[in-house]
Amino acid sequence: MNANPDKTAMRQAAKARRAEAALGLGEDGVKSFLETFAKNWGDIFGADSVVAGYWPMAGEMDVRPALVLLDRVGCLTALPEVVEKERPLRFRAWVPGEELVEGPHKTAHPLVTAPPMRPDVVLVPLLSFDRAGYRLGWGGGYYDRTLEALRKSGNVVAVGAAYSAQEVDEVPNDEFDQVLDWIITEKEAIKIK
Repeated sequence: MNANPDKTAMRQAAKARRAEAALGLGEDGVKSFLETFAKNWGDIFGADSVVAGYWPMAGEMDVRPALVLLDRVGCLTALPEVVEKERPLRFRAWVPGEELVEGPHKTAHPLVTAPPMRPDVVLVPLLSFDRAGYRLGWGGGYYDRTLEALRKSGNVVAVGAAYSAQEVDEVPNDEFDQVLDWIITEKEAIKIK
């Protein structure tokens, strides 16, 4: 993927805004996100879904409590694994509380013995989002490649997980960017399509 200079310029401000929101709201922000998620997930997907979350880092919205909730209601849960640079992510089954191993970019992955999973729903971290469903990520293109591959092989629902303070008027986008289907914040659930 080619670097978009508009996105590169936005990332530093977006990281600071997200860090400020995470610090300012603290656990209350995560609890409010979970409440919003709990009220709306049934409108987005069913209890028989395979839902991929992520292990949060650097102020990303913590979706782990949502994964605990989904595990309790019978959804299968998974986490991503970075396979290699410029490749889609791979997902492995993960039940809250199971051991993880460190991956590239300071990520946390399920054990290599965990079975591979094809998610129906992917909870997506982000730096910024807009109401058109575009997101600004770290710049590696992992989630865009992953969503593109999943959409080519069947249905998948992409749900951005964010603080409301991460919303911007417009995220610069190009042909590589995959649009989110929903965005959930500590304040609301936003349906894109």
